[in-house]
Amino acid sequence: MTAACALLLPPAANAAEAGFRKMTVAAHSADARPAHFALYYPTPDTARVIAMGPFPQTVAVNGAPESKFKGLIVISHGTVSTEIGFSTLAQALARNGYLVASVEHVGDTWQDQSMRATPVRYFAERPRQASRVIDTLLADPQWRARIANGADGRPLIGALGHSAGGYTVLALAGGKPVLSRMRTHCETEAALDPVLCNLSHTLGGASMPAGAAADGQEEPVQADTRVRAVMALAPMGVAFSASSLASITVPVTIYAGEKDTFLVPRFHAQWVMQNMRGANATLQLVPNAGHYAFMNTPTMDLPSPDGSVAHDPQGFDRAAFLDRVAQESITFFDKSLR
Repeated sequence: MTAACALLLPPAANAAEAGFRKMTVAAHSADARPAHFALYYPTPDTARVIAMGPFPQTVAVNGAPESKFKGLIVISHGTVSTEIGFSTLAQALARNGYLVASVEHVGDTWQDQSMRATPVRYFAERPRQASRVIDTLLADPQWRARIANGADGRPLIGALGHSAGGYTVLALAGGKPVLSRMRTHCETEAALDPVLCNLSHTLGGASMPAGAAADGQEEPVQADTRVRAVMALAPMGVAFSASSLASITVPVTIYAGEKDTFLVPRFHAQWVMQNMRGANATLQLVPNAGHYAFMNTPTMDLPSPDGSVAHDPQGFDRAAFLDRVAQESITFFDKSLR
């Protein structure tokens, strides 16, 4: 952030609490299905613990927003998940001055998996849904006026995503999927990446018709040039073309759990990093961490394609790790959004 922008920031950057409210995505067509997102923001109001299913929130519901935010951070959840599962990260960013919009990916939530049956739509619609949340907030004078601008006069916007959400934010930055890559991957590496490949019939992998996306053809997924920095947590990366990853120029930081068996790092996070030649990118491989280390621990047992969302490898302290990642996310976006 430029010195001029920093001088414009009021005490919101050090706000004590996180406000919370639910918002609706502006309809993009007459037959569009309703979509929502969770909004976290700095507030002077008092927060309290609010029960929200398996992911309680410590927030001030409908609290008064501070007058200025350091920027907007969009959060993209993983497949068959929820927008409220990242409360530690979202609330920490909000308490430190950011407006945080956690996207509900309609058609890929725990309640509705309809979008996963159409691979081309799945890979294109996920980043499109995140962009619509950005559209909604920038079209609302109450929120747009509070988001800081960079030296170029445009709003400071970053994106953070987990698992399929990691795919989503990398696609926003310019990554392009090639669905035949997943098909080939699961024909040759299914024994080493079994959880993803067992799901691949709904994610464009083993059941893709031969010849689909032939000859490494990239799918027409639209990047969002408003996004200036990306944090990808245990990203689904095998579908990307190497050339599109190399073309990404915004700052990217990648995390992956050493013991992730859902998206085995060598095929996903590490492969993405190997191809980020043109980007200011970093990768942290987290010792003893599993796939769900980046989500808050649910208060009940939640099944997933890779066991319980609440499970961690023995000896792994998820709460302490999330506190660390929350602080590192603040540092990353403070440095990268300018």
